[in-house]
Amino acid sequence: MAKIKLILASKSPRRQSLIESLGFPFEVRIKEVDEVYPSEMETDKVPVFLAELKAEPLVDQLQQNEVLITSDTVVINNDKILGKPKDYNDAFQMLQSLSGKSHKVVTGVCIQSLNDKISFAETTIVHFATLSKNEIEFYIENYKPFDKAGSYGIQEWIGAIAVHKIEGCYYNVMGLPVHKVYKTLQERFLD
Repeated sequence: MAKIKLILASKSPRRQSLIESLGFPFEVRIKEVDEVYPSEMETDKVPVFLAELKAEPLVDQLQQNEVLITSDTVVINNDKILGKPKDYNDAFQMLQSLSGKSHKVVTGVCIQSLNDKISFAETTIVHFATLSKNEIEFYIENYKPFDKAGSYGIQEWIGAIAVHKIEGCYYNVMGLPVHKVYKTLQERFLD
């Protein structure tokens, strides 16, 4: 489709699948970074901060036609960031705190070439039905959501039974607002 090659800095199979769906050639390059942000930072600003942090060690490796994409997704409930759960109990507590309420999912994205850079955040509001203890236990035991912010994947069983409404981009909740990424690539990085 285009004369660019995307470099995705993410181990997430969901993000890799979403990038692949855009139709550009891409490869995965990862340099581990400490995902630490200032404690006083507003929760909505954290994902863009972390996306830019993930880009820093990879920028100097970019070739002329390459475009680097880094991102970070957080679940924000009552102005508190829910990261990836540490263990079963942590996952249970997170899902219990989301049950019967709405929360925000914010993905920060940094798109960068040798000549251009843009960062943005996309927010989706997710409305959860009330979950029983058994439903939460079943989900954790069968889907092991320990690699997911907020302890859930919207594309899994829990999304089907718990998410009764979303406001915003569905793919954003999976980890990448693909429409906005595609539009940005078209407007800023394609000749």
